[in-house]
Amino acid sequence: MWLTSSSIGRKVVMSVTGACLVLFLTFHMLMNLVYVYDVMVGTPADGHYYDKVCEFLGTNWYALLGTAGLALLVVIHFIYAFILTFQNWKARGNDRYAVSGKQPVHWAAKNMLALGVIVICGLLVHLFNFWANMMWAELAESTGKFAPAAGFDWITYTFGFGILDIIYIVWFCALWFHLTHGIWSSMQTLGLNGKVWLNRWICISYIWATVIFCGFVLVLIAGVVQAGGVHF
Repeated sequence: MWLTSSSIGRKVVMSVTGACLVLFLTFHMLMNLVYVYDVMVGTPADGHYYDKVCEFLGTNWYALLGTAGLALLVVIHFIYAFILTFQNWKARGNDRYAVSGKQPVHWAAKNMLALGVIVICGLLVHLFNFWANMMWAELAESTGKFAPAAGFDWITYTFGFGILDIIYIVWFCALWFHLTHGIWSSMQTLGLNGKVWLNRWICISYIWATVIFCGFVLVLIAGVVQAGGVHF
């Protein structure tokens, strides 16, 4: 099958899975902004809208199906990333970023694998702090420091630790760089750019990545404020 046996096919798979992950990141960021709203308006402890969102998702069949699908997308995306990077190194060696003409190679393009590794590490930290304490805890019928659906308390508690805040900021920065190149590169691979749309997609990529970055940073800042500061 050409999607798995050819270099172009693998790039198409990476582009499609990457586009799906960007859409999920956008949804996840918008969902987490409900927490920011709770902090800003000071909703009472028994009326946090973010907790209602977490309870709505919970371990319902659609949430479980979405989580399984998301996990599959992440695995496929990064496996193909490693395969394509290895093939690129093997084929071009030290000249893999040599270009002809005046089109420069962006820093993010040169370091997508390193950025991807940081993104994976950040994802593992995020899963440990939230998924394990929320969805997995609900599936296992166990309760940690807070109830599984108490998303408001979990965010506040997590972002009260300075070392975790630093880790998350590094993760957000890596995501930003990864997205600024990944979005327009995916459109180019899928043939949706054209001569006119190339620069437009690059511009859209930077704007989209910045919106996602700022949204997540707002959540972190709101968590620090709600926690009354940070401690190490």
